[in-house]
Amino acid sequence: MLSKLNSYNEKGSFLFKTTDSLSAVCNAPKNCSGIYLIYAVINGKRDLIYIGISGRKGVDGKIVHRKDGLRGRFLTGKTDGVLRKIAWPKRMVSQNIQELDIHWYVTHGAHNKDFPRDLEIALLTAYQLENGRLPIWNKKI
Repeated sequence: MLSKLNSYNEKGSFLFKTTDSLSAVCNAPKNCSGIYLIYAVINGKRDLIYIGISGRKGVDGKIVHRKDGLRGRFLTGKTDGVLRKIAWPKRMVSQNIQELDIHWYVTHGAHNKDFPRDLEIALLTAYQLENGRLPIWNKKI
């Protein structure tokens, strides 16, 4: 299922360390919706720890983009009620994570019209079937 993500034209990645400014390293675009995968790097080993989305399907069946797009999901989104630029470094320290390797994919933009939530459900379900659990930062499907 993860290989399907490589078919998207608009995609990218960035690394985030506890000493980084999230706004400085984030290269995700505005004005579009998509999916992102967060990998923890611990002692050189990379593990998928979170699958998330930006954007949703409206009641009329059309996409509702976040006002600041995929980029805003990182910069103004929250984890446990706290801005990610604050929450992520704390979690990283407590879980001995040296850096986060974040990969993003525009699934609903100029080139594609796939709804992020549909992909998120498929990816989380596949992960759970393969591993017997969700990624450690995901709470539910």
